[in-house]
Amino acid sequence: VQLQASGGGLVQTGGSLRLSCVASGSIFSRNVMGWYRQAPGKQRELVATITNGGNTNYGDSVKGRFTISRDNAKNTVYLQMNSLKPEDTAIYYCYYYDLRDRFSTWGQGTLVTVSS
Repeated sequence: VQLQASGGGLVQTGGSLRLSCVASGSIFSRNVMGWYRQAPGKQRELVATITNGGNTNYGDSVKGRFTISRDNAKNTVYLQMNSLKPEDTAIYYCYYYDLRDRFSTWGQGTLVTVSS
């Protein structure tokens, strides 16, 4: 499985961005896709995940501001980020987890920078 993320960039505090990630290759219908992020000097942390059935899970720091969604027909996951804060600045990594073979794949990361 390969993941191609896009949509990162520079935005001011309070602004919005939308990330997209397309999965390709041997994709199993039952999977979890989502986003993690890593800021400089910090550990990678959960942003949000969504199952193929639409069940979502969010990190505490983004609840109420970020929304994850997916298009199963396009094997694409989206992350709508609103009310961005400087502390949201990080590299955002797309994530795929195969629920049958129990393996995970990471995308190359896309940089989100929120200026104060």
